[in-house]
Amino acid sequence: MSDYKDILDIIKKNRDKDLELECEITNRNAIIAIIKTVQVLFYPCYYHYLDLNEDSALEKLQELLDSELSKVLCYHDSLHTKEEIIDGFIKNLPRLYDILSTDIQAIYDGDPAAKAKEEIILCYPGFYAIFIYRLAHALRELNTPLIPRIMTEYAHEKTGIDINPGATIGTHFCIDHGTGIVIGETATIGNHVKLYQGVTIGAKSFENDENGNPIKGGKRHPDIKDNVIVYANATILGGDTIIGNNCIIGGNAWITSSIPDNQTVYKK
Repeated sequence: MSDYKDILDIIKKNRDKDLELECEITNRNAIIAIIKTVQVLFYPCYYHYLDLNEDSALEKLQELLDSELSKVLCYHDSLHTKEEIIDGFIKNLPRLYDILSTDIQAIYDGDPAAKAKEEIILCYPGFYAIFIYRLAHALRELNTPLIPRIMTEYAHEKTGIDINPGATIGTHFCIDHGTGIVIGETATIGNHVKLYQGVTIGAKSFENDENGNPIKGGKRHPDIKDNVIVYANATILGGDTIIGNNCIIGGNAWITSSIPDNQTVYKK
């Protein structure tokens, strides 16, 4: 077998030059373990991980957060200390559980194929993506670097549903089927909203700076008000686009301007 040690040396040299990190990078598997630990904490009858029970799961969660936050806060700035993030996230868990219960109820009420809530918790990719998003968004609200995005990209990988942790989503959120859904970072979604597969809540073309690079930040994604249904493969774009209360958006519709309350929009 050929000796490729010189190739490995080149890779190491280039890698060290590109990264220039002074501390350990966060462990993606540990972030996934945070998700699984909260599953045990919230739904111990349905999920089992590392032989944890409810009490030990909470202790394990603190341990994982402490370890991974120490890493990410070493090379990313935050408005909060590690201790403040851990305390804020754990104290927020009862509220997250309650909101997730409204999501389970919305999916159960909205899908005739759902025979029991246990089926939703164990089987539905839409609920799994929402569950992970809720955790990630709570950490994002505490100005946690990197970890929320790792969480939602893991959900994206597993379900085909891409929800940026920066999006703001109300209670009773229902995703039916789900594959191909995209929800952008600055989108806001109200209460009792239902999305079908292939829906995009995205941005229009980006403005560029003087060097031709996309300008980051700003409101880029739509607002979806309460009691809205968006059917399969509809696309809603733009930071100034608002979909009013009680609207129904038909499948394959392409929307780049606001829709008043109580409207039904469909592609002719």
